[in-house]
Formats: sequence, C-alpha cells, structure tokens
Amino acid sequence: MNFLRLLPVILSFLLLGAHFYRAGLLPLTLLCVAVLFLLFLRKSWVPLLFQVLLVLGAFEWLRTLFMFAQMRIAFDEPWTRLAIILGAVALFTALSGLVFKNRKLASYYQNS
Repeated sequence: MNFLRLLPVILSFLLLGAHFYRAGLLPLTLLCVAVLFLLFLRKSWVPLLFQVLLVLGAFEWLRTLFMFAQMRIAFDEPWTRLAIILGAVALFTALSGLVFKNRKLASYYQNS
C-alpha cells in the first residue's frame, strides 16, 4: 500500500530522469533512478531528503520552462501551452513531497 502512496514521488523522479536523459545528462538520469531505492530505507531522514530533492526538481522544471519559453519567444513561436504543461509538471513535482505528511508513511519512516 505504501507503493501507491509513494507513486507521485516515483513518477516525479522518473519524469526528471527522462528529462535529463533527453538532455544527454546520463549521470543525472542514473541518479534519479538510483535515488528511488532509498525509499526502501526506513530512516527518519529519507522523507526530508526526498522533499528537498523534489523542490530542486521543481526548480529544474521552472528553469527549463524559462529557457524554452525564451527560445520560443525569440523565434516568435507560441509558448503558452509549453508554459502551462511545464508549470503543471513543476507544481506536481513540488507537491509530491507532501505524500510524506501521510500518517502511515510518516510512521513508516519514523520507526527506524
């Protein structure tokens, strides 16, 4: 059941991994996948680590949004849909850290 509760976190990291893979950043891709294995550790620092990483991931999506929007504006191409999609992905990534506020997940990681 914890897998379902952690699904937003897992999806966020897989999306970040795909983003880095498309950019040719294989070490960051592997890091995004490898860090997911830390979810198996029942340590009290795991939720905080993931919350920090998810906020950093959201900033990466916002940075990407800014860069792509600037490129599209420079080429006089539409950019609104891009902004909505990447903004939604950034919001989803940032809010994924809230799953650790769930009572059952919090007790899972506090029993270390």
